[in-house]
Amino acid sequence: MPELVIEMKKLNVMFLVMFILTSNLKGQQDPVSSQYMFNTFYFNPGFAGISGMVCATAISRQQWVGFKGAPSTNLFTVNTPLRLFGTEGGIGLTVDNDKTGFDSDIRIAGSYSYHFNIGAGKLGAGIMLGMINESLNPTWQIPTSDIHTPVSGDPLIPENKESHIAFDAGLGAYYTNEKYYVGFSVTHLNQAEFKFTKGHPYLTRHYYALAGYNIQLSNPVFELMPSVLACSDGRIVQFTVNSIVRYNKKVWGGVSYRAGDALIGMVGIEFYNGIRIGYSYDFILSDIRKSSSGSHEFMVNYCFDINLGKSPMKYKSIRFL
Repeated sequence: MPELVIEMKKLNVMFLVMFILTSNLKGQQDPVSSQYMFNTFYFNPGFAGISGMVCATAISRQQWVGFKGAPSTNLFTVNTPLRLFGTEGGIGLTVDNDKTGFDSDIRIAGSYSYHFNIGAGKLGAGIMLGMINESLNPTWQIPTSDIHTPVSGDPLIPENKESHIAFDAGLGAYYTNEKYYVGFSVTHLNQAEFKFTKGHPYLTRHYYALAGYNIQLSNPVFELMPSVLACSDGRIVQFTVNSIVRYNKKVWGGVSYRAGDALIGMVGIEFYNGIRIGYSYDFILSDIRKSSSGSHEFMVNYCFDINLGKSPMKYKSIRFL
């Protein structure tokens, strides 16, 4: 009996998720990332090229492991500084695949950021333009009885595999100096609509605010690097507070709290060839923990100087761990 109750709860959640995806309701649609501090460019195009280095990042996230139809995200980003007609700026590319239930989204986007020197730091103002392909491949198991409505009889539940492409745009500003960084961005600025046979879901705007600081501890080989990220879809605001301790600019560990959702632990290391790897685990605090063993996220990052062709020993920004 307990197993039956759990399965029914899973089924109810799956129906809720798909109802949101196939109706005109707004929803929290951007993928969640626990290691956001390593890949700010993903949600803020103003970050492109701001470090003066070429940076490539790959992240793979398996959310709510053990929960059938749970979100899974794989993404790759690369950004580099660019001097064009005597002006400083940066360009970048984002490719990601996000799956939830039988919904699968693939996005390809390019970004450009114009850089301003302000005081001891640098400000990047950027734009992101791209395309999103949303696919539905539904499979339903509905009992045959008079009390159950078949899929064909519901105006919102999809029946067949469908795929639609839409234009996507975003804006962002990012400022950094040797001590701190702040950023603000908006994704899905045009609120792209997907015209499926049943329902016309659209991507609601998401607003991001980010800030972080670098504190040199009494022992010079240790640094404390706290940060905070706020994300909102215009109705709900989600806060994540993080604190990382870095040793000798090579090894780090930290803890995050995502309000009402998860307590997160993370570790990482930079090898002598400049490649950085990181791992985070989400200890779920919501009721979903009853049906899941947590969330795993893996990160690989590599930054190198364009002129030297290798990862520099001197860091230009506190954003690069």
